[in-house]
Amino acid sequence: MSAGEVIIRAEHVYKLFGPQPRGRAFELTQSGMGKDEVHARTGHVVGLNDVNFDVRQGEIFVIMGLSGSGKSTAIRTVNKLLETTHGKVIIDDVDVQQLTGPPLQSFRREKTGMVFQHFALFPHRTIIDNVGYGLKVQGISKAERDNASMRALGLVGLGAYAHYSPSQLSGGMQQRVGLARALAADPPILLMDEAFSALDPLIRRQMQDEMMDIQANLKKTILFITHDLNEALRIGDRVCIMKDGQVVQIGTPEEILTQPATGYVAEFVQDVDQGRVIQVHEIMVEPSPVEKTAELRDAMAHLGDRSGSFVLDADGKPEALLAASDAIRVSGTGGSTADALRTDFAVARPENTLNEVYADAGRGLPIAIVDDSGKLVGNLDPRHIMEEMGRVESLIDNFEREVFM
Repeated sequence: MSAGEVIIRAEHVYKLFGPQPRGRAFELTQSGMGKDEVHARTGHVVGLNDVNFDVRQGEIFVIMGLSGSGKSTAIRTVNKLLETTHGKVIIDDVDVQQLTGPPLQSFRREKTGMVFQHFALFPHRTIIDNVGYGLKVQGISKAERDNASMRALGLVGLGAYAHYSPSQLSGGMQQRVGLARALAADPPILLMDEAFSALDPLIRRQMQDEMMDIQANLKKTILFITHDLNEALRIGDRVCIMKDGQVVQIGTPEEILTQPATGYVAEFVQDVDQGRVIQVHEIMVEPSPVEKTAELRDAMAHLGDRSGSFVLDADGKPEALLAASDAIRVSGTGGSTADALRTDFAVARPENTLNEVYADAGRGLPIAIVDDSGKLVGNLDPRHIMEEMGRVESLIDNFEREVFM
């Protein structure tokens, strides 16, 4: 399967809880009636309401929402821990919801590994035996499953604890064992339901880091459930926000933060540290190099409303900066363009976050944005950072005005 190819696809998925989920309650839900009113009229609970999403090969796809949003219900339809009321959940061209018996068991063993919020380790088994338990159920020999378990424990940094008991490990270490257990069978898909929610904040962040490091090497397809937007934006390649069983918005962390689709999403993101999510490429402008041999008057006209432009060498790499403030100062003394150039400019990459360049931006000078080869690909003006940081607040104000007008 090629990178980026869709591996999981949910199509018009509904899940209603109650004695007659495919009856009147389903009809009312399809007609557009809200979750609370459907419950009031029929006593049925709408878990999922026409949910559609796809998860691509090798990405971390995060579904987030508050309690009752439907996020955990959604992940449980992927391996048929829950049957849908209507709709398809397709993996590798197979509708998982149509599987039963041995084919379903084989699918769960071979295609998916699941990590829950609670560790669910066997207290009387050693760590290596906990990790290899799923392989034991499959009839894998002791030697093979121990080898696989040790590889998985190595990935999560617990190889030295293989023969300890769960009670001898901290909560964070126990959660690593849960992750190793999911990795031991080497499934292409990992399903992680609030996997780090029970951990202390510092341990939780460490687990996020470890998971992303593992993902960088293994390139699993990960469907990750969380109620924490900061966690979603930190680890997700794409984020799906849910409310009342419905998908509200799907996008990259940058899109969720900078282009909230509704007031609900805007309220969610208003307290997020935008600077650690928004990347430089989102706001940099096209480079407009200036020639060091140009007349200073012409060079200043070339700057326009920019705070500066870069001089490039023969390879397209920035070698000097003509800042507007320097140009104005030197022009007053009759100096040349060369006299106004400076070489103490900052350099950054398109994937850097705004927080990473914030200190350099504080100098008030443009930052040269370069690619892997060092060639100039963009200019980052400090004022653009401040303008961008205020965009979400403006969006929230606009949404609030729409609500109360």
